[in-house]
Amino acid sequence: MDRDAALDHVERVLDTVSDGDLPVPVTECWVYGEVALGKDPLTRLDVYVTKDLLFGGEPAPDLDAEYGVEGLGRTVDAAWAREHPEWVRTDDSGYVAPEKCLAAQLLPEGEPVHLEVCNTGFERNVTQRAEGARAAGNYEQVIDPRGVCLYAEGRRDDETLDKLREGALAFPTLEDALGMLGFDDEEAETAAAAMRAYEAEQEGTTVRGDVV
Repeated sequence: MDRDAALDHVERVLDTVSDGDLPVPVTECWVYGEVALGKDPLTRLDVYVTKDLLFGGEPAPDLDAEYGVEGLGRTVDAAWAREHPEWVRTDDSGYVAPEKCLAAQLLPEGEPVHLEVCNTGFERNVTQRAEGARAAGNYEQVIDPRGVCLYAEGRRDDETLDKLREGALAFPTLEDALGMLGFDDEEAETAAAAMRAYEAEQEGTTVRGDVV
């Protein structure tokens, strides 16, 4: 993906998150990996959002029945669903999936973009996932720690977005970044190779929901 086009996508994500018309509350938005490093073109655009629980939601069985799903009003805002039925998505069991709804609303369909959705912040999740991956040896699950926060505490950071457009942010190599998470040199090289291979296999728009 052309870098300017990728950052235009990022800006539209920030516009939507700032507007607040979302299936679930979003408290943080980051970009990470190639887009943070200034690469052009990008293999994939990686976006991370922290979602909050839907407080005060009431079950909407009538709406569930109308849409042929379960969970509206409990895990996804019913008013949002009424306004945006085209973005309602479910898991394999037919229960409405917040991360898939967010991806449908935020991401350009069919483009090489990945959305990572979690109930905790980027930095904590990076650490948790790295620890879990090291214990299990599934390094493809590690999140690239080289990230840039563009939205937090109800405010967006357009100055940092401008720096991204200029390619003005400096980051270490992936192996060095993993070293900062506790990987030794050999393990960092193995993990980095697994992460790159996994990313190369991905096609189109992808989303992963995670709970820490």
